[in-house]
Amino acid sequence: MTATKYFTNEVHPNTDASHPSSNSSLTLAYRTFGDPQNPAVFIPSCYSGKLDNTLTFLYVPSADGTPPVLVNHFVVVCGLLGGSESSSPSNAIEAQHGPRFPATTYEDNIRLQYALCQALGITKLAAYIGFSMGGQQAYHMATLYPDFVSRIVVLAGSARTSWHNWSFLEGPKAALINSVDFHDGNYQTPATRGTKAFSRVYSTWALSQAWFRQRSWETLGFKSLEEYLQAGWEGSMGALDAHDLLCMLQTWQKGDISIFGPEEEKGDLAKALGRIKAKVLVMPSRTDMYFPPEDSEEEVKHLQHGELKVIESIWGHFAGGGGGTKDDDEFIVTQVRRFLQDS
Repeated sequence: MTATKYFTNEVHPNTDASHPSSNSSLTLAYRTFGDPQNPAVFIPSCYSGKLDNTLTFLYVPSADGTPPVLVNHFVVVCGLLGGSESSSPSNAIEAQHGPRFPATTYEDNIRLQYALCQALGITKLAAYIGFSMGGQQAYHMATLYPDFVSRIVVLAGSARTSWHNWSFLEGPKAALINSVDFHDGNYQTPATRGTKAFSRVYSTWALSQAWFRQRSWETLGFKSLEEYLQAGWEGSMGALDAHDLLCMLQTWQKGDISIFGPEEEKGDLAKALGRIKAKVLVMPSRTDMYFPPEDSEEEVKHLQHGELKVIESIWGHFAGGGGGTKDDDEFIVTQVRRFLQDS
């Protein structure tokens, strides 16, 4: 695995001068793979994702040495603000630490990513590929910098966070902020009771009813559902900092490309989608309860150059990000390869 690098720049959101993160200096953690002379592909992390586990099946050779689909590309993998590797409440300077960390948006992430690309000498992206919150970032990149990216791949994501999605996020959020060790955000030791509760509430939504009915945790090596929840959720997402979780969550909840564009068209998602110049491959999971395929179908109707390919899987949201089956990953790889080769 290549070394992690860091890029720091000022954030100057254009949409609202009173934005809390205006004129803040923020840092992106990133890694690069491949020859910088090759066409560039940008891949951001998702909610609670890390550089180590962000869509690696697309750019890291398999165990048997099979070249990845992006072998002939220069790949930049970048951490989400709030995700604990890039600037986050947990690693900020004292003046911005914890509850004092500025609220960040997708716009903040994208403008920083664009500046990073400029610093790396990237004048145009061949593709921007993202899973979940990464898919939402892909839509935002194509909206904010329409001439900078040729193609985007949206894996289990959306152009605007739906009200159902927003409401789902309120569940784990409520479990966290009402926990006995959260102390209204002023905790002095990790609020682990709150973050573990957060992860448990979150877990059921990530997978399908069929996944549970078929006891699929056993395919992961867990003897019981309880063991899976403890090790697979409390030991991962539940181990993150509470303010980091909340920082990413509010970014997700506010995701909406329709807030950009002409003043008279703000709020009109169909028109915002119609302004996207990039070719768009939208790949929802059939059983995703965050970003259901029905929502993706509506988005594709309004894209100039959009196509829909549904991942047929019982692995819910996970199927879109490499957390499903081998067949799920192979289907994504096949579609990405075809999409990048299409004229």
